[in-house]
Formats: sequence, structure tokens, C-alpha cells
Amino acid sequence: MRLDYYVAHATGLTRKQVKTLIRSGAIQVFDGAGGELPAKPERRLQTDMRVLWEGRPLRLEGHRYLMLHKPVGVVCSTDDPGHRTVLDLLPGDQRAGLHAAGRLDLDTTGLVLLTSDGHWSHRITSPQHHCNKRYRVTTAEPVTRTQVDALSAGVVLRDDPRPTRQAHVEVVDALCLRLTISEGRYHQVKRMLAAVGNRVVALHREAVGDVVLDPALAPGEWRPLTEAEQKRLGPPG
Repeated sequence: MRLDYYVAHATGLTRKQVKTLIRSGAIQVFDGAGGELPAKPERRLQTDMRVLWEGRPLRLEGHRYLMLHKPVGVVCSTDDPGHRTVLDLLPGDQRAGLHAAGRLDLDTTGLVLLTSDGHWSHRITSPQHHCNKRYRVTTAEPVTRTQVDALSAGVVLRDDPRPTRQAHVEVVDALCLRLTISEGRYHQVKRMLAAVGNRVVALHREAVGDVVLDPALAPGEWRPLTEAEQKRLGPPG
């Protein structure tokens, strides 16, 4: 692990703040024999090395993995001057180092995963990993068989010549369907419905991969992921 990454996760500081701290000489690195090494942001730490901040040892407490039921009107960024963020829904002492692994729109509800593990969240959000996301979609007009077939096969979105990947579509009732996609394009579900001549009036994410939103969580509530849930989305980073 790089020194700047280690210090950021051990302290809750940003990488920019950490680099300033390292340049100031406040961070010291010692090898297994007790010899001091030059502290550089890019230094790769070995398991026997020790890192001190102004003489105090730094330790990683372990990454955290949470699920949260996002309500309407909350954004998934870590800081937003105009709206409440998902981190605002957590107690202050629980927020340090966390970020959302993927985002939901302001008016979309449902499952958001929060973690301090950047490698783990990258596996969830990276297009190369094709992590499925399942949504419950309420539509303005009754969903037709032609629309279901088009969504399943892949559609061309406005201002994007690439068709979407094949999706799994389950019709719940005339105005509701479950849509499972493996991409994360901008406003993708809403644009997919628009492309087939319909409109989304409500959108709720039920699952990411094999992790399903806990039905016991009310909007705004959260809980840690179980170890089994963490592993369903890949091993920790």
C-alpha cells in the first residue's frame, strides 16, 4: 500500500491534506529494524514497516462496508452545499473515510453501498466488472410487450450511439417493472424508458450484485454489511 493511501485511511484526511502533511515532515516511516526511511507519498509500505504522525503510531482499523436506504432528496456525493448527502444520514463519528460505491439520482431511492475500501468499490462501479443493479421502475404509461422486448435486447440512448447491454426485465404490473442492468451510464434507466417511448415516474434500487436492500431498513437508515454480503461483491481490497 502507498504511504499517502495508508495515512489517508488511518486519519480520515484527504490525499491532498496527507501529501501536505508528509512534505511538512510530520510523517515518519521506519523499517522492520527500526531504521528511518524517507517519507514519500508514493512509498510502498511493507508489512513490517511502522508509520508515525508526530511520534504517534498510525494504524488502520480495517475497512468498513455499509448498506443505506437512500431517501428522495439526498445526494450520493460526500459533500454538497445544496443538498443533504448520504454521509449526513450517519452519525458524525461514522463518516470519516467513507464514500458511496456508485451513485443514485436525487429523486431515486434505495440501496447505496458505503465503504472506505476504494478497491472494493471500484470492482462494483467499474464497467469491466459488469456488476448487476436491479431497479423497481414505476412508469407513466402501461409497459407494452414491444417495450419489454426492446429493453431486454438493448436500446440506443439519445446522444449515445452505443446500444445498451442486454437487460433482464420482469413485468410486475401494467405500470411497474423490475429492470436489471450491468452498466452505469448517466441517468441510464430513465433514458432507456424514454428511448422506448415511456417515462419513469419513480425509481428504486433494490439490489447491487447479489446484495439486496434489507427490508427492515426504513428510508435514511443504514447498517453494516454482513461478512457474507461483503464477499458476494468481491473480497476486500
